[in-house]
Amino acid sequence: EILVTPGKVTIIAEAYSQWRQIFTDGRSHPDDPDLTFNGHSIGHWEGDTFVVDTTNLAPGTFRPTSTAQLHLTEKFRRTAQDTIEYTVTIDDPGSWSRPWTLVMLLKKTGERTFEYACHEGNYGLAGILEGAREEERAAAKAQK
Repeated sequence: EILVTPGKVTIIAEAYSQWRQIFTDGRSHPDDPDLTFNGHSIGHWEGDTFVVDTTNLAPGTFRPTSTAQLHLTEKFRRTAQDTIEYTVTIDDPGSWSRPWTLVMLLKKTGERTFEYACHEGNYGLAGILEGAREEERAAAKAQK
Protein backbone atom coordinates (compact mmCIF):
# COMPACT_ATOMS: atom_id res chain seq x y z
CA GLU A 1 0.00 0.00 0.00
CA ILE A 2 1.15 3.52 -0.77
CA LEU A 3 -0.24 6.22 1.51
CA VAL A 4 0.19 9.87 0.50
CA THR A 5 -0.23 12.36 3.35
CA PRO A 6 0.98 15.93 3.90
CA GLY A 7 4.77 15.89 4.37
CA LYS A 8 5.37 12.22 3.64
CA VAL A 9 4.57 9.14 1.62
CA THR A 10 4.38 5.84 3.50
CA ILE A 11 4.83 2.46 1.83
CA ILE A 12 3.45 -0.55 3.71
CA ALA A 13 4.53 -4.06 2.70
CA GLU A 14 3.33 -7.42 3.96
CA ALA A 15 6.80 -8.93 4.13
CA TYR A 16 8.04 -8.67 7.70
CA SER A 17 5.35 -6.02 8.40
CA GLN A 18 7.65 -3.37 6.91
CA TRP A 19 6.70 0.27 6.52
CA ARG A 20 8.82 2.99 5.01
CA GLN A 21 8.57 6.77 5.27
CA ILE A 22 9.55 9.04 2.39
CA PHE A 23 9.65 12.66 3.55
CA THR A 24 8.26 15.26 1.15
CA ASP A 25 8.43 18.28 3.46
CA GLY A 26 11.67 19.69 2.02
CA ARG A 27 14.04 18.28 4.65
CA SER A 28 17.46 16.97 3.71
CA HIS A 29 19.24 13.82 4.84
CA PRO A 30 20.57 14.03 8.41
CA ASP A 31 24.18 15.14 8.89
CA ASP A 32 24.83 12.52 11.59
CA PRO A 33 22.68 9.61 10.50
CA ASP A 34 21.67 6.42 12.17
CA LEU A 35 22.10 3.69 9.56
CA THR A 36 18.90 1.63 9.35
CA PHE A 37 17.30 -1.16 7.33
CA ASN A 38 15.17 1.29 5.30
CA GLY A 39 17.61 4.18 5.39
CA HIS A 40 16.49 7.80 5.13
CA SER A 41 14.33 8.75 2.13
CA ILE A 42 13.35 12.13 0.77
CA GLY A 43 11.08 12.56 -2.23
CA HIS A 44 9.86 15.17 -4.68
CA TRP A 45 7.83 15.31 -7.87
CA GLU A 46 9.34 15.78 -11.34
CA GLY A 47 6.28 16.13 -13.54
CA ASP A 48 4.33 12.86 -13.26
CA THR A 49 7.23 11.00 -11.61
CA PHE A 50 7.81 10.70 -7.87
CA VAL A 51 11.59 10.70 -7.33
CA VAL A 52 13.05 9.33 -4.08
CA ASP A 53 16.62 9.70 -2.83
CA THR A 54 17.60 7.16 -0.16
CA THR A 55 20.81 7.09 1.88
CA ASN A 56 21.85 6.00 5.38
CA LEU A 57 21.19 2.32 4.75
CA ALA A 58 22.85 -0.09 7.15
CA PRO A 59 25.51 -2.33 5.56
CA GLY A 60 24.13 -5.65 4.38
CA THR A 61 20.48 -4.60 4.28
CA PHE A 62 20.16 -4.40 0.50
CA ARG A 63 22.44 -7.33 -0.33
CA PRO A 64 24.89 -9.12 1.95
CA THR A 65 27.71 -7.18 0.28
CA SER A 66 26.11 -3.71 0.38
CA THR A 67 28.00 -1.06 2.34
CA ALA A 68 27.17 2.18 4.17
CA GLN A 69 27.96 3.96 0.86
CA LEU A 70 24.76 2.56 -0.69
CA HIS A 71 22.65 5.22 -2.39
CA LEU A 72 19.33 4.54 -4.12
CA THR A 73 17.56 6.78 -6.61
CA GLU A 74 14.01 5.55 -7.11
CA LYS A 75 11.34 6.70 -9.54
CA PHE A 76 7.64 5.86 -9.35
CA ARG A 77 5.54 6.69 -12.43
CA ARG A 78 1.97 5.63 -13.10
CA THR A 79 1.78 4.16 -16.61
CA ALA A 80 -1.82 2.89 -16.40
CA GLN A 81 -4.69 3.08 -13.92
CA ASP A 82 -3.47 -0.16 -12.29
CA THR A 83 0.28 0.03 -12.97
CA ILE A 84 3.24 1.91 -11.53
CA GLU A 85 6.61 1.72 -13.26
CA TYR A 86 9.27 1.49 -10.54
CA THR A 87 12.84 2.29 -11.53
CA VAL A 88 15.73 2.17 -9.06
CA THR A 89 19.37 3.01 -9.63
CA ILE A 90 21.67 1.34 -7.13
CA ASP A 91 24.98 3.05 -6.46
CA ASP A 92 27.36 1.50 -3.92
CA PRO A 93 31.03 2.08 -4.74
CA GLY A 94 31.97 -0.15 -1.81
CA SER A 95 30.20 -3.09 -3.45
CA TRP A 96 29.93 -2.54 -7.24
CA SER A 97 32.23 -1.00 -9.82
CA ARG A 98 29.47 1.21 -11.24
CA PRO A 99 25.80 2.07 -10.60
CA TRP A 100 23.15 -0.22 -12.07
CA THR A 101 19.42 0.17 -12.69
CA LEU A 102 16.42 -2.11 -12.64
CA VAL A 103 12.83 -1.52 -13.69
CA MET A 104 9.73 -3.32 -12.38
CA LEU A 105 6.04 -2.92 -13.07
CA LEU A 106 3.95 -2.83 -9.91
CA LYS A 107 0.38 -3.96 -10.58
CA LYS A 108 -2.57 -3.04 -8.40
CA THR A 109 -4.19 -6.27 -7.22
CA GLY A 110 -7.14 -5.05 -5.18
CA GLU A 111 -6.09 -7.49 -2.45
CA ARG A 112 -5.83 -6.54 1.21
CA THR A 113 -2.48 -6.15 2.94
CA PHE A 114 -2.16 -8.80 5.62
CA GLU A 115 -0.06 -9.03 8.75
CA TYR A 116 3.16 -10.96 8.23
CA ALA A 117 3.02 -14.14 10.28
CA CYS A 118 4.80 -17.46 10.53
CA HIS A 119 3.10 -20.46 8.99
CA GLU A 120 3.52 -22.93 11.82
CA GLY A 121 0.88 -25.59 11.51
CA ASN A 122 0.15 -24.70 7.89
CA TYR A 123 0.23 -28.28 6.68
CA GLY A 124 -1.19 -27.34 3.29
CA LEU A 125 1.95 -25.35 2.53
CA ALA A 126 3.98 -28.52 1.92
CA GLY A 127 1.47 -29.63 -0.73
CA ILE A 128 1.47 -26.20 -2.36
CA LEU A 129 5.26 -26.20 -2.61
CA GLU A 130 5.33 -29.78 -3.87
CA GLY A 131 2.90 -28.87 -6.64
CA ALA A 132 4.91 -25.79 -7.58
CA ARG A 133 8.14 -27.81 -7.82
CA GLU A 134 6.36 -30.33 -10.09
CA GLU A 135 5.21 -27.49 -12.37
CA GLU A 136 8.79 -26.17 -12.50
CA ARG A 137 10.11 -29.62 -13.45
CA ALA A 138 7.47 -29.97 -16.18
CA ALA A 139 8.28 -26.51 -17.59
CA ALA A 140 12.02 -27.27 -17.61
CA LYS A 141 11.37 -30.61 -19.35
CA ALA A 142 9.21 -28.89 -21.99
CA GLN A 143 12.02 -26.40 -22.75
CA LYS A 144 14.50 -29.20 -23.58
